[in-house]
Amino acid sequence: MDDRTQVSPRNDDGSRGRRPGGGLRIGPVRVTPTVVMLVVAVVGSFAFLAYALTVRESTQIPLLAAGLAVLGIVFGALAVSGVVATYQAGSDGRPIRAMGLAILGGVASIIALLCFAGAILGALLSPR
Repeated sequence: MDDRTQVSPRNDDGSRGRRPGGGLRIGPVRVTPTVVMLVVAVVGSFAFLAYALTVRESTQIPLLAAGLAVLGIVFGALAVSGVVATYQAGSDGRPIRAMGLAILGGVASIIALLCFAGAILGALLSPR
């Protein structure tokens, strides 16, 4: 918005508001709060899982179960964001991108379910 006239400048197509595709980018990927949050969550949950693998105590199995549960939640969030991105790409008329995002979202959902299964097995096998 222009401070002098209180009017938003027009885009190339004549519409007003934000320009599509603007903002910070790393290569072709737009850096959004959702992307940053999911990257931090994936890295943090993998680090916690790596720590749980190196601990040699009686708490190793419960730590692994907790790490797998958190990793399942993260990959579930990735799958949901894949659904949203697939819908947006399909609405924008980009079918190849939509298909790729649908496949990646499906893979993320399978990984999430495998992590949840591992967490349930870990919880059942942990010593009381």
